[in-house]
Amino acid sequence: MRVLIILVGIMGLCAPSATAYGPTGHRVVAELAYKHLTPEARQAVDAILGDEFMAEAATMPDEMRSNPDEFWRIEANPYHYINVPPGQTYEDSEKNPAGDALTALAKFTDVLKNPSSSADEKRRAIWFVVHIIGDLHQPMHVGHPADRGGNRIELVFMEELTNLHRLWDEHLIDHRDLSFTEWTRFLDKKIKPAMISKWQTAKPIDWVHEGLVMRDDIYANSHGILSWDYVYKYMPLIKSQLSKGGIRLAGYLNDVFATPE
Repeated sequence: MRVLIILVGIMGLCAPSATAYGPTGHRVVAELAYKHLTPEARQAVDAILGDEFMAEAATMPDEMRSNPDEFWRIEANPYHYINVPPGQTYEDSEKNPAGDALTALAKFTDVLKNPSSSADEKRRAIWFVVHIIGDLHQPMHVGHPADRGGNRIELVFMEELTNLHRLWDEHLIDHRDLSFTEWTRFLDKKIKPAMISKWQTAKPIDWVHEGLVMRDDIYANSHGILSWDYVYKYMPLIKSQLSKGGIRLAGYLNDVFATPE
């Protein structure tokens, strides 16, 4: 115990920054969504992605962070999250002039809908739409700006050093030791038509409002050394958010690629 406390004290010197849903979470959301696309939307997605699977494309905005191009190093940084101080709503909070996940989602959706967009522009746009909708279903992506969405809140999970953001990005999901296809299969079987209808009526701003409520509860209950009781408390929320993210992503893309009446 003493060793863990000492390590927590120095963790800020060595812990990497986590800024987006981990690979497994993004792939689960994308794979689940792909299963619920209309034939029309699936054809459009496949045409844009070519030899890429949608689950593969879901992590590209993270994988491209090391690209020296200014877009990836600077412009795209704020597209993964939203900062909302405690006690404020998204509407009332000060906005980042460089944009955020919600404004980026609208921006890349316009690219997908624009018949003049090039193939490369549409490919990048689908990467971001899939990725952002995943991120908007991870509650710490609407975190407090002062602690960078929980990145500066140090804690121990299952005797491993981490921070609150990374815990929700990766550790809780990976703790189940499931592949993204196993996660998808297990979750999909439990999703009923009534749930799909209900979840897909919510708009992106509603997702943000939901995330703020979850975020406040997570902040209040995530301190120090966390173990099995924490998993028991929050695993149902993890499953729900992955399921909602996938179904809502499917509904979003179905709308984007629907032929106008």
